[in-house]
Amino acid sequence: MKTTRLIAAVAAGAIATTGLAACGGSSGGANDSSGDTKATGKFNAAVGNVFNPSDAKGGTLRYANSGDWDSLDPADTYYGYSWNFIRNYGRTLTVFKAGPGAPELVPDLAESLGKPSADAKTWTYTIRTGVKFEDGTPVTSKDVKYGIERSLDKKTFPQGPTYFNDFMDLQGYTSPYQDSDPNKLGLKAIETPDDQTIIFHLNRPFSGMDYFAQLPATIPVPATKDTGTKYKEHVISSGPYMFKTNELGKKFTMVRNPNYDPATDPDSGRKPLADNLEVTLNVNADDIDNRLQSGDVDIAIEGTGLQSAAQGKVLSDAALKAKADTAATTRLWFTSLNADVAPLDNIDCRKAVLFAADKTGYQRAYGGAIGGDIATNLMPPLIPGAVKTDLYGAGSKPDGDIDKAKQALQACGQPNGFATNISYRAERPKEKATAEALQQSLAKVGIKLTIKPYPLADYTKLYAGKPDYAKKNKLGLMVYGWGADWPDGFGFLSQIVDSRVIRAEGGNTNLGIKIPAVDAMLDKALETTDTTAREKIWGDIDKAVMENASALPGVWAKGLLFRPDNLTNVFVNNGFGMYDYAAIGTSRK
Repeated sequence: MKTTRLIAAVAAGAIATTGLAACGGSSGGANDSSGDTKATGKFNAAVGNVFNPSDAKGGTLRYANSGDWDSLDPADTYYGYSWNFIRNYGRTLTVFKAGPGAPELVPDLAESLGKPSADAKTWTYTIRTGVKFEDGTPVTSKDVKYGIERSLDKKTFPQGPTYFNDFMDLQGYTSPYQDSDPNKLGLKAIETPDDQTIIFHLNRPFSGMDYFAQLPATIPVPATKDTGTKYKEHVISSGPYMFKTNELGKKFTMVRNPNYDPATDPDSGRKPLADNLEVTLNVNADDIDNRLQSGDVDIAIEGTGLQSAAQGKVLSDAALKAKADTAATTRLWFTSLNADVAPLDNIDCRKAVLFAADKTGYQRAYGGAIGGDIATNLMPPLIPGAVKTDLYGAGSKPDGDIDKAKQALQACGQPNGFATNISYRAERPKEKATAEALQQSLAKVGIKLTIKPYPLADYTKLYAGKPDYAKKNKLGLMVYGWGADWPDGFGFLSQIVDSRVIRAEGGNTNLGIKIPAVDAMLDKALETTDTTAREKIWGDIDKAVMENASALPGVWAKGLLFRPDNLTNVFVNNGFGMYDYAAIGTSRK
């Protein structure tokens, strides 16, 4: 990337799309009054519009999560719902504006988007004045630097993304907890010449630094309040809400941060309406759906949509359907095939899985067509550069191609099939249904799957995402899902197909795809300034992964969301494919 403002080229293609894993935006902002102003509403009233817009403050928003949080610590979180919610208690350098339209990247903690050097390797941001932590202490550039430094420590915080680890000139730096520098200057790749200025030095040109700047790792952390792995028990807020109570694994509550000044937050679209936020954890998913309909819960925080039983009930009842919304996202539900587990180290054995899998069963696990379209390859159609390929008959033979599966088994020396394990996140009924559907369909060709559920919060940290554990426990198939970190091929693909992001200590989102040619193509894409040529490479990477039979695409996701009558200022954030948690309110006081 040898250009001073390639960010414009990247953004031009990216901002036109409507799907991110942890961002959201609008051309009109959360105050747009063009939406449905009637509380009765209609189906999809909160898609593309603000439903029941309001500036009224007060009340308590009640969220429920079917599992545990991966972590409330900004250094250690990677679920889309967490990135959506984290904007309530943390401010990043940049942010995708809260609103119902196309994503718009705007300054948040910074005064403006980043200012690059001529070679796009050095980026400078200026911190807004007047921003304070919950205790009234001013937020400085050094707090942002420290937050990023601690996020680099993947032994302490294994679950967050690795972009800063991969793209900054670390010079051997690993962690503020391991810093032996007597001057305690910290990471030399980040300079803080004064309290308002922060300068990043990258190890290679990268035009998309503003995308990195919106990651939770840039949320400021005061070093004197850092408690390492215990920091998640009480994150020091720089946003509109702060923690009041936190019972790990059970629930947490938040109240208004008295030192949050809206005047320092003119661009983000945040609209903190409720006085209190209450989040209950480890609630049965079907129970959440029932409580949403009864009005006992306001928001199913995971944002993946109603379970199958509730979907049927809501869609068949006109009054209930009028309270529901759905939208396509840049999320893929898929299953990773682990080449570290024999006989899946043989490409033909992996191909047998892809041919034999019942893709209609995969789709049924997510509620049928309302839950998404059968995926034939990795990249969802909304990602620029996505090209639909179908190497394994997902479109022509969605129930599975038994003959070709048997031929592949013969080619890999397992004519009678083989046995392996399949893992899924225990709190997610749709993933359980996926594992069961695959178990049934693969059994038709002699592939015997033993189902292994693991806790959602530690799925990537200790189980499927920890290579030694996955290999030792013969997790040959690992059910998973992925949404783009931002709306382009790199933001979708890099953290699930680049072998260089796989860490032995766990916390991986790449669950075993290791293809040198793919790594090389990723590097080539980052050096390609022409948008059309770069987007072609994303499609080529997708095809290469499929040719290697490294993943079983399941469903390009949609989610059927439900909004109880009391919700105000509701809109689907197109980045997350869920309601925007930084702008929603309640009429129940």
